[in-house]
Amino acid sequence: MKPVFFFLFVFFSVYNLHAQKKAAEIDSLMQRAFRAGLFNGNVLVADRGKVIYKAAIGFADGARTLKLTEQYRFHIGSIAKEFNAVGMMLLQEQGKVRLEDKVAAYLPQLPSWADSIRVRDLLGYTSGLPDVRWTQVHSDADNLHDLLQLKQLDFPPGTRYAYNNNNVFLQRRIIEKITGLSFRDFVAQQLLKPLGIRNAIMDPAASDPLVAHSFDNNGKEDDLSVPISGWLAVNLDDFYCWAESIVNGKLISPASTRFLLLPYPPSRQSGLGFNGEMKGDQIVNFIHDGSARNYQALLVCRPQEGRTIILMTNNRQDNLGDFHRAIQDILDGKPYLQPKKPVFPLLQSQVDSLDGEQILSLYRRLEKKYNADYAFDNEYTLNNLGYYLLGKKRVADAIVILAYNTKLFPHSGNVFDSLGEAYYTKGDKQNALLNYKRSLALDPANTAAKKIIAELER
Repeated sequence: MKPVFFFLFVFFSVYNLHAQKKAAEIDSLMQRAFRAGLFNGNVLVADRGKVIYKAAIGFADGARTLKLTEQYRFHIGSIAKEFNAVGMMLLQEQGKVRLEDKVAAYLPQLPSWADSIRVRDLLGYTSGLPDVRWTQVHSDADNLHDLLQLKQLDFPPGTRYAYNNNNVFLQRRIIEKITGLSFRDFVAQQLLKPLGIRNAIMDPAASDPLVAHSFDNNGKEDDLSVPISGWLAVNLDDFYCWAESIVNGKLISPASTRFLLLPYPPSRQSGLGFNGEMKGDQIVNFIHDGSARNYQALLVCRPQEGRTIILMTNNRQDNLGDFHRAIQDILDGKPYLQPKKPVFPLLQSQVDSLDGEQILSLYRRLEKKYNADYAFDNEYTLNNLGYYLLGKKRVADAIVILAYNTKLFPHSGNVFDSLGEAYYTKGDKQNALLNYKRSLALDPANTAAKKIIAELER
């Protein structure tokens, strides 16, 4: 055997051994979590461009009689919004729509406010539209009727950010108007078929085969129907193929990808998730999560390392971020935290009626009682609670929680970044700048913090 071939043989043998060891560790992590009732679903992990772990763990039904296989399809919640976002940019590249066009140009039946919203406002969640009235709306027709009755927007388009599904609803209707196709057919013909994705299904019914049914901890299954249409269910191979198409620019250009990946304002959700980064024309980081009833999904791509992590569950435990971080640590050869039970359910019945200091008092009492089994040692526990409060527009209470988290985890750039965002939301630029700078000092790779610091210093 010639030296160069011997070297390559040894290199790939060592790499395969490392990959097998990592896969075994990931499997141990996931199987322990399944036995503890913390995970039921399907997982795919790629490292250095190769899938090293793929598994179906648990059951496809609430009665726990049907075992999951890798072919089962899961609702992916908000990640399905990528398909309308990418579809809009594809039509833009084909010259069929412009980002500056007004919504009224395509949907003239809407009230006069549609003439003030640009297509880019729908894609960036800056339209001023209120959210779908989920408890009253039962169909696309119901939601369109609601919008026809809408008298005014929540704020002038382009001036503020509000993540909600009416932006998505109107994107899908514009796509239908431009193409003459139903949104379902457009996705199938223009996005899935060119990529060779054949198993994805939009708005599945209970009678459709190989669809994992979501269920709560008591085994009660959720209804598959949703108030507005356009939600995709995919299996692991579908999901990985789609993620690779985004990373490798198979459907839209780098310029279009950049528009969808880098949101306005920074640190918010965009058409392709959150915390997106690009270097030149290449994606550096790409993260998206989604949930629908007891379905939850997470997609994380780090293309420069050839890494993709896909997690899909039909028994939501609000802990997929914990599994993602543990898997990344395994791939990096670092110690990792075995996910524990989420703390939020312990707080949930009271958190809406307590102020920030009262929530902290309750948190400390619960920590003394449940510390062994629940994730009180995880920085994301209070971080996620802070974001929950921000989502409820309880900014002052969120600041109390997030400030306390910086005391618990003073070496984490992430917790200072979150506190900075809370102050930014409040309009307190001085404290926002202080905390973003602290975050950047602890985590020099935090490009979003760099952008916000530059903005605040201007």
